[in-house]
Amino acid sequence: MKQITNLFPHTLLLAGTLLLASCGPQTNEKVAPAKEDATAAITKAAGQFPFYKDLNVKPGLNFEVVSWGKGVDSIGGFLVLMSDSVKNNYKTLSGERKGVITDAWNMDMDNDGNPEIYIELLSKKNVLDLNVYEYAGGDFRKISFPPLSSNTKKSYAGNDKFIIKNGDLFRTFPLVNPKDTTIKAGEVKTLVYRLSGNSFSVNEVKVE
Repeated sequence: MKQITNLFPHTLLLAGTLLLASCGPQTNEKVAPAKEDATAAITKAAGQFPFYKDLNVKPGLNFEVVSWGKGVDSIGGFLVLMSDSVKNNYKTLSGERKGVITDAWNMDMDNDGNPEIYIELLSKKNVLDLNVYEYAGGDFRKISFPPLSSNTKKSYAGNDKFIIKNGDLFRTFPLVNPKDTTIKAGEVKTLVYRLSGNSFSVNEVKVE
């Protein structure tokens, strides 16, 4: 009887040791995959927003432009997030896009105190377009950007650039031969856009 009594505590100690040893590795295996999944989710989420830009209009007033979408790069959506931390006011504009957002900036071309948000889109391989929105009265209003005239399109084949200079918006592009679309060496057309009453006017800049 003494031998059996002395053996019982050792048996319990051995069983407890084996139980602790078996539990340790299982706990580590459950934690590791969870960390890997979280990292993969963050990486995937970052790739869903190919364009982001924070536009500071004045202290406390910001417009954040975000491009989003899966699949084809030229099709998706965009967001404009307005944050007015001074007035604790926040607004959101969302829409669909046909093109890749390449740039965004803010201006007040008509000097009415209401900022305009310009979103530059690469609508085709080498063709740019603009989406323009004015923020006024606590809401966004779209301003139609004028297309190229039929006469201008005859010598246009893309490769254009938008340039801001002295508060004006310029668009430049090389001229091409309408017959074979070959670029005319050294010949560039420049258009200047001005805004008045939420309407754009466009004129050609004559080079002397």
